[in-house]
Amino acid sequence: MTVNIQLKEINDVYKLVNILIGFQGDVDLESGKYKVDGKSILGIFSLDLRQPIKLTYEAEEGAEKLLSQLEPFIAE
Repeated sequence: MTVNIQLKEINDVYKLVNILIGFQGDVDLESGKYKVDGKSILGIFSLDLRQPIKLTYEAEEGAEKLLSQLEPFIAE
């Protein structure tokens, strides 16, 4: 599953990591040429948060549940 998200505040980063930690599987965040682990707060802060970020979730289960929890962050 791939979706574009927007993190508008510092607290959004903490909320996102707390959501992602609850899921099995790999989560990658990409901004430009940089790719980081979505469960790493420091990794996320190394990205350009002014632009939408591409989130990729790779697991056999849980994609729909994760997508519903990510709804407040989905970029339009």
